[in-house]
Amino acid sequence: MFEENELLSGSLNKLLEEDMNHVTKPICTRFPPEPNGYLHIGSAYAIHINYMLAKKYNGYFNLRFDDTNPLKEDIEFVNAIIEDINWLEYSPGERIFYGSDYSDEIFQAAVTLIKNGKAYVCELTPEEITEYRGTLTEPGKNSPYRTRTLDENLELFEKMKNGEFPTSSMVLRAKMDMKSPNINLRDPILYRIIHAHHYRTGEKWCIYPMYDFAHPIQDAIEGITYSLCSIEFKDHRPLYEWVLTNLNIKNAPKQREFGRVNLTGVVTSKRYLRELVAGGFVDGWDDPRLPTIRGLRRRGFTSESIRKFVDQIGIVRHQSTVDYAMLESSLRNNLKLRVNNVMAILNPLKVVITNYPDDQSEFLSIENNVENPELGQREVSFLKALYIEKEDFMEAPVKGFKRLSPGAEVRLKGAYFIKCNEVIKDEQTGDITELRCTYDEETKSGTGFTSRKVKGTIHWVSALHGVKAEIHLFDKLFLDENLLKDNEKEWIEKVNPHSRLIHKDCIVEPSVKNAKVEDKFQFIRHGYFCVDKNSKEENLVFNRIVSLKDSWRNEVK
Repeated sequence: MFEENELLSGSLNKLLEEDMNHVTKPICTRFPPEPNGYLHIGSAYAIHINYMLAKKYNGYFNLRFDDTNPLKEDIEFVNAIIEDINWLEYSPGERIFYGSDYSDEIFQAAVTLIKNGKAYVCELTPEEITEYRGTLTEPGKNSPYRTRTLDENLELFEKMKNGEFPTSSMVLRAKMDMKSPNINLRDPILYRIIHAHHYRTGEKWCIYPMYDFAHPIQDAIEGITYSLCSIEFKDHRPLYEWVLTNLNIKNAPKQREFGRVNLTGVVTSKRYLRELVAGGFVDGWDDPRLPTIRGLRRRGFTSESIRKFVDQIGIVRHQSTVDYAMLESSLRNNLKLRVNNVMAILNPLKVVITNYPDDQSEFLSIENNVENPELGQREVSFLKALYIEKEDFMEAPVKGFKRLSPGAEVRLKGAYFIKCNEVIKDEQTGDITELRCTYDEETKSGTGFTSRKVKGTIHWVSALHGVKAEIHLFDKLFLDENLLKDNEKEWIEKVNPHSRLIHKDCIVEPSVKNAKVEDKFQFIRHGYFCVDKNSKEENLVFNRIVSLKDSWRNEVK
C-alpha cells in the first residue's frame, strides 16, 4: 500500500536512530485523539508520521482515545475517528485502546505520588491557581495547601474519588517548582473533579486525570516507545518525563516532537470547527468546504491523495504553512489517469442543428480519458437538438475568442463542425434562448482528413438523452486567510458568503446516469467532480473537488 519514503529524513531521524540503539523492545507508536470532534487534515499528518515510523521498523501502531474529559466526549466521535482512520488506510487493526480503561492504574499512580510526597490536594479556586502560577516574567508562589501531610492528602484524594466534594472544588497537583521558568512545571494539576456521565465508564468516576498526567502513564502501560507529538508540546516534555521518573517506570517511553503543519486558508482548530458547525455556517462536520477527513472525502478527495500529500511534506521540526494548492495538486495527480472525462453543461444554451434530419440519431465514440487510452471509449448519442455552455457563445466576440459566434465555426468534441446562422432571443428580456446552426457532415471526428480547420472545440450534451443534475462549485470558506490572527471579528464577517455556488439546471451526458455516491469524474473544462451523498437517481448532485490545473484548451481535444 505504501512505498518506502524519506519521511524520517533529517534531524529527527538521526535522533530516533540514536534512541533506538538503547531500545530493547519492538517499536510502538500511537495516535491519541480526544473524541470530542472529527479528524481533519492536520490529524492525517500526525497519524501518518506515527504509522510510518512503526511500519519502517516493523513495529506496532496504536489508536488510543484520550477520553478523560466526560464533558466533551461522545461515542459518535469515537466511531467516526475509527472509520476515518480505516478509510485513510492507516488501520490499527485490533490495536484500539481507550485511556478511560486505565482509570484504576492512573488513580493508583496518583496515590503513589502522594505517598512519595510528590503530590498534594489543593483547594485554591481556578482563578486563584492562575494567579498563584505567576507569569512568564514573574515566578509563581506556593499554594497554602502545599504543606498538607501525606495522610491528609490521601484522605482528601480518596474523598474526591468517592464524590464527597462538588465539581471544581479541589484538585490534585504535582509538587514541583513554582519558580520554574517553565510554567508547565509550576505545580501542574494532575486530577480534577467532574460530576458527569462518561460515555464509557458511566458514573464510576467523578475525578478525571489531566492529559499531561494520564498520557505518559497510558504510554507506559501500552509499551509505547515513542510519543510523537506536535511542537506545542515541547514545553510539556519535562512534565512527561517527571511523571515517568517519579513513578519509577522502567524502559520508559520517550516524547519527541515534530512541527505543526497549517494549510493556507484552512482552519483545523477543533474549537473553530465546532463553532462553524454549531453556528450553522456549514452543513455539518462533513461539509465539503471543511478540512475534516469527512468533508474532504465527501468533496471527493481520495485517501491515496491525502496520504501522498502528507508524505510529501515529510517531518518538519517547526511550525510551517503549506499552500493548499499542494493538496489539490496531489488530488489531480491521483485522478487524472483514473477517471472518465465526461461532458457536463453547467449553464445550458440550446442548439438546434437545422440541416440534421429530424428523425436521425447516431452514436459517436469518444475516448474516456484523453491521457489514458486504457480506459477505452464510450458511445455518446448525437441528434438534432443539444446543449452547449452559454459561455461558449458570444454574439459580439471579443478579440481572441475562439468558440462559437454568428457566422463562425467550432468543432463539437468527438462530433462535427457546426456554424451559427441564427440567434433566437426572448422577446421580453432580450436573453439568448437558442442558436440555430448547421453542421458539416464531412467533418465527423475520426473519419479522416478535412482541409478546413477551426480554432475552437467545445463540449456538448444531447438535449434528449442528457441527465439533469445539480452541481456545487466551491470557493474559499474564509474571506481572510489570516483569520486566526484577527479574533475581534465575528464568524459572519469571516465566512465567505459565496463559498458555495449551486447550479441547479445542469445537463450531463448519460454515461453518469447510474453513478454512485463518491464516484468521480473529470467534467471537461470544469474540473474533477464527485457524486454527493445527497444525490438521488432523479436528481444527481455533484461536488467539484478541484478545478483543472491546465487551461480548457489543453483539456478539450
